[in-house]
Amino acid sequence: MTDLVSMQNIFWRGASVAITGITGSLGTALSKELLKPEYNISRLVGISRKWQDQDKLQEELDDNRLRLFVGDVRDIDRLRLALEGVEYVFHAAALKSVPVAFYNPTEAISVNITGTINVLQASRDVGVRRVVVVSSDKAVQPASANLYGVTKAAAECLAVAYNSYSAGRQTRYCAARWGNVLGSSGSVVPLFLKQRENGRLTITHDKMTRFWVTMPEVVHFILKVMEVMIGGEIFVPHLPASRVTTLANAIAPQAEIEMIGIRPGEKMHEVLLSPEEAPRTKDLGWGYRVEPQDRPWGGVPYSGGSPVPSDWIYSSASAERLGEEELRGMLSKFE
Repeated sequence: MTDLVSMQNIFWRGASVAITGITGSLGTALSKELLKPEYNISRLVGISRKWQDQDKLQEELDDNRLRLFVGDVRDIDRLRLALEGVEYVFHAAALKSVPVAFYNPTEAISVNITGTINVLQASRDVGVRRVVVVSSDKAVQPASANLYGVTKAAAECLAVAYNSYSAGRQTRYCAARWGNVLGSSGSVVPLFLKQRENGRLTITHDKMTRFWVTMPEVVHFILKVMEVMIGGEIFVPHLPASRVTTLANAIAPQAEIEMIGIRPGEKMHEVLLSPEEAPRTKDLGWGYRVEPQDRPWGGVPYSGGSPVPSDWIYSSASAERLGEEELRGMLSKFE
């Protein structure tokens, strides 16, 4: 463990880091972690549109290494200005709601696809070393009405393909995808906690399953991804799953459950790795690495990991199942 901590300290020591969407749930949690003394970074740049939330974050973190930019990922000139001198970029800004994306399609495309292109291009232009694009399980085999999933799938493709544009430069890109983050903005946990007060929880289907992960787990996973990436990979953590009804019972065991029907873009089960990706996937012990089908940009070969079955599908329907008590343990800090 000491050796791992020492290696981590060496990687981040004196680093200049940027987070797009810094005022979101992930951006805020990631910034709090990176500003801890053990990382010893030199500068943290945050980019978001929500200046009111920036004021709150600045006051909460109270660290002179933090520099916040009011900006939109659709403004590439603003991104170039903010990313000047930055080494590592976490691209977390997104319109991340399935129903919101469905009813606001042009906004979803402009933020999640055009915005991602701008972050990748601006990073290349100013000489950023590494970029991790935040994705989602919704990107894998998205339902026909799941525009959010389609935009995230496109963002992943861009994160892989943009390595070709940087063959003669130092900038490298990868993506990281995971399941539902318990307690994050837009997650079902705050909704269930609120509905619990009235004694009735709404669920779209009694057999629906989802992957679950806590915010601290996500933060440490994405930091690890930044440390080990060499370009072109998609990283996926080992995650358990449960029926949504199990989560509901863990939060409000006495509450009435009302079935309201599946919403546009929702799937019965989520998938983190598809059968098409399985032949290119390695189990690293702490997560999975999906390797690109082609690497025209060259670079250092991928190493390590054990192959997964060539026809494997990593689905919430068949993943390790969480019980009510295990979910209550994960949820305890939100109560």
